[in-house]
Amino acid sequence: MELTYRPRRLRRTPALRALVREYSLSAADFIYPLFVHEGAEVEPIGAMPGASRWSLAALTGEVQRAYDLGVRCIVLFPKVSEGLKTEDGAECFNANGLIPRAISQIKEAVPEMSIMTDVALDPYSCDGHDGIVSQDGVVLNDETIELLCKQAVVQAEAGADLIGPSDMMDGRVGAIREALDDEGFEHVGIISYTAKYSSAYYGPFREALDSAPRAAGSKPIPKNKDTYQMDPANAREAITEAQLDEQEGADIMMVKPGLAYLDIIHRLRQESELPIAAYNVSGEYSMVKAAAERGWIDEKAVVLETLLSFKRAGADLILTYHACDAAAWLKEA
Repeated sequence: MELTYRPRRLRRTPALRALVREYSLSAADFIYPLFVHEGAEVEPIGAMPGASRWSLAALTGEVQRAYDLGVRCIVLFPKVSEGLKTEDGAECFNANGLIPRAISQIKEAVPEMSIMTDVALDPYSCDGHDGIVSQDGVVLNDETIELLCKQAVVQAEAGADLIGPSDMMDGRVGAIREALDDEGFEHVGIISYTAKYSSAYYGPFREALDSAPRAAGSKPIPKNKDTYQMDPANAREAITEAQLDEQEGADIMMVKPGLAYLDIIHRLRQESELPIAAYNVSGEYSMVKAAAERGWIDEKAVVLETLLSFKRAGADLILTYHACDAAAWLKEA
């Protein structure tokens, strides 16, 4: 055959493939989510094989392990005791609460590690929603934001580097930016959950934190988060959310979930020069783990291919429960 161009020429050897490779993965691309609780023991999470709820005593050791593997940022999620959960989630801004203590402890033990936090009410709410639920069963926007601002300031005071509003209330990025600046935390960044979809992929995470919506007394509680998280059918709406977050002062924008929303990552990459993060969520993680346990897939190969797909779509950062495993595999390469 008389072919002018043969693409296989550049695939012929490992050296040639490496020479023209368009995207690559690094441990520094990863943000490692960690669940923390008040208990004395490290508790395995049944729905997330390989993931655990960390005690404060064991937490810094896991953070140090991640740092030694090349991971440079972690994000903390609290499993809050039932007795501390209230309708307004006021425990979220307790300066002596679980997350502020965890932040301070990590900063003392592993000062070089960047710490991202989660800003939302669902771990602290007896209703299981990201915002205050009215007596009529409506998730209140502006009233919720007042509490989120307090939560963000307390986290910044404890030493957080990045504040992560995951609640999807309208206007919360601008309000949190103003609250942080007013308290002298101009240097603390905001990594906004810009396009967070009302997704079925969050199930294992909600088990890990016991944070799913639930009925409490006679008050009607919405069974899902459809009135504030985005409709999975919508793509253009993500651009609107991104434009608003950028105008309000977000430093990094996130798409959640990641794998089923690669098109959204790509759209945001085309629209903005800000760094884009992808959240490789619990459901995506657990499906890979379950298939690997049954011998149906090569876990290492599938994980690294999945993480690379986020980079190819346009993500600069990846929140992933695979962070330490992937970092170790990349070291072997």
